[in-house]
Amino acid sequence: MSKRNGESSDPLRALPGVDLVLQSPAAAPWLERLPRERVTDLVREAIGDLRESLIADASQTPEDPLRAVAARVDTLVQSLSDSSLRPVINASGVILHTNLGRAPLGQPAVEAVRSIAGGYCNLEYDVEQGRRGRRDVHCGSLLERLLGAPALVVNNNAAAIFLVLHELARDGEVIVSRGELVEIGDGFRIPDILEASQARLREVGSTNRTNLDDYRDALGERTRALLRIHPSNFKQVGFTGRPAIEQLVALAKSASLPLIEDLGSGCLTDHLAEGIEGEPPVARSIKAGVSLVTFSGDKLLGGPQAGIIAGDAGLVARVRRNPLFRALRVGKLTVAALEATLRSYVAGREDEIPALRLMRAPANVLRSRAHRLAQRLAEHGISGCSVVDGESLLGGGSTPMQRVPSPLVAVEGRPGQTAAHLESGLRSHDPAVVARIEKNRVLLDLRTVPEAQEDELVAAVIHATRPRQTGA
Repeated sequence: MSKRNGESSDPLRALPGVDLVLQSPAAAPWLERLPRERVTDLVREAIGDLRESLIADASQTPEDPLRAVAARVDTLVQSLSDSSLRPVINASGVILHTNLGRAPLGQPAVEAVRSIAGGYCNLEYDVEQGRRGRRDVHCGSLLERLLGAPALVVNNNAAAIFLVLHELARDGEVIVSRGELVEIGDGFRIPDILEASQARLREVGSTNRTNLDDYRDALGERTRALLRIHPSNFKQVGFTGRPAIEQLVALAKSASLPLIEDLGSGCLTDHLAEGIEGEPPVARSIKAGVSLVTFSGDKLLGGPQAGIIAGDAGLVARVRRNPLFRALRVGKLTVAALEATLRSYVAGREDEIPALRLMRAPANVLRSRAHRLAQRLAEHGISGCSVVDGESLLGGGSTPMQRVPSPLVAVEGRPGQTAAHLESGLRSHDPAVVARIEKNRVLLDLRTVPEAQEDELVAAVIHATRPRQTGA
């Protein structure tokens, strides 16, 4: 160990004190953004982090410990003062991208949230009667008009199916096809939701085929409901089969049991369902006699994250009385956004709903935009840009195979730059751009990029293809 002035040069002794860091020029911007007490805590945390790293490996001693602490405090201050939730440009072509927030809200929904968010509202107050009201009324009447049946709103579809099973099948059996025991994302599986609701799963049939007799043979004294689940994130092909919904309705009625159907995506219109393979509209299931249906608000419906329960009036009322309904209900911002989205449906203005508008965007319009974007990039010296034929994905979990033909802009980047490095550079821009890679090319899909974001997209590509500076 080297010596200095007769003493050992302990790297821990070189760490700056809290006061020294707070008196340094680097502290001024921190104190402009956060209270002094908070900054002091962050300085202590940064010094502590550096101390632990030096104890673990003294060879990592920085040349300038004060600067190293300041850099760490910079990062901590930014993490506390800047929002971690920020907009991104979705150039992936996945319209209902779960990781990017699924359906973007339409302008009427955005305005509704803005008008409600900053003040008080009549969420649970009957203004005319001057007494407490019910938050159900704001969306319930619109859903009933669209579906022909009463409805409740909870915070997502997993909560909806959980609440229904907890109320109708708690301590009893639920009959469900083995081929429908899906995982709905992020590790959540239908059997787990069944178990959490205190209902017992009764699997019937095989993975690829289940017939009506399988359900009938499983009926017993402990049976509380029949459950039908929309396939999610996968598709079975080949020798497959399951009973028609009308057959299950008849069986459930003959056994005096409710039939529950988890529809997942929440398609509200017949003409939209006609363009999506295997996606039944919600109202069709209700008209067929399904007791209760559950579906999402932020998938094909095109609204905010929510779960909707609709169907038999008596069963809906019963589910609402369940004590867990209060734990799973939605707040005023979700109510405002969902109500505005539903009003667009009622008024026949579905083009106000971005998810539906993006699905229907004409390929010729997208192709013109793609060629203009490629030309703009070429004018900025970015070579290797071309327009290629490709496909967008509907996404959202319940429509994994649904593809929409789309022209794409292929970007090869600067000479020697890999597609992975280019894609990483797009994500490092502000706002970040999410794209996809195929055949060592980055593909930009304008179906999911509003025209208003094209300038930012160009700036992001320029940023990502610019040679990076290396430190001295």
